[in-house]
Amino acid sequence: MKASEQTIQQIERMLRKISQKFPSTEDPTLLTDIHIRVSPDSGELLAFDDDDEEVTRCVVEQWIDNKDDTFYEDAADTLQHVLKHQHEMVDHLGILRPFSFVLEDEEKEHLAELYVADGDTVILGGELMKDLDKDLDAFMEKLFED
Repeated sequence: MKASEQTIQQIERMLRKISQKFPSTEDPTLLTDIHIRVSPDSGELLAFDDDDEEVTRCVVEQWIDNKDDTFYEDAADTLQHVLKHQHEMVDHLGILRPFSFVLEDEEKEHLAELYVADGDTVILGGELMKDLDKDLDAFMEKLFED
């Protein structure tokens, strides 16, 4: 599913609302991540802080009644694209680093890390420690072979 211009604009508007709730400051004191929840049924796109307090919401019309098997992957790609495009605003949120934007489904199940900011390092998409278990298992196997 290719995101329409209207979808991009709706997500950008939501990010602006988030930045208004967490304005840039010299000494950020708030420690939180931004949890983004999407619904393929209602098209709702909601943002929450770590305390499960709603920050903002909108409805993405293109996502209403979406039955695609790849809905969450497509939504993640679109959200990552917009976050990357709006990185100046996102990087200056009044939130202590490290912080991240996390994609969740309606049951609050973690689906993907959309954006991770830690100091001067920003990671877009993918998991910060993806396949770490596999790498450690392979390392341990090799270690025990020797």
